[in-house]
Amino acid sequence: MIETRVAVMSIIVENGNSIEQINSLLHDYGDYIIGRMGIPYKKKNINIISIAIDAPQDTISSLSGKIGKLNGVSVKTAFSSVISHE
Repeated sequence: MIETRVAVMSIIVENGNSIEQINSLLHDYGDYIIGRMGIPYKKKNINIISIAIDAPQDTISSLSGKIGKLNGVSVKTAFSSVISHE
């Protein structure tokens, strides 16, 4: 049985050149993503992305780490305490 958790990732993109890489990573993890909301904040020249995800904790951490390594990108993840066995 695989344990999964629900989490929310908050991503702030200050470097628009990283958006294509973020979209590619999100596509790669698409089977785990519950929903996604992207908000371009033109006044501050940033993009705000929220991702709801249901996946094994290692998978969530892997995605968060890959996103966090991108230039001009910050990411924080909040995990629910609910663990499901699939």
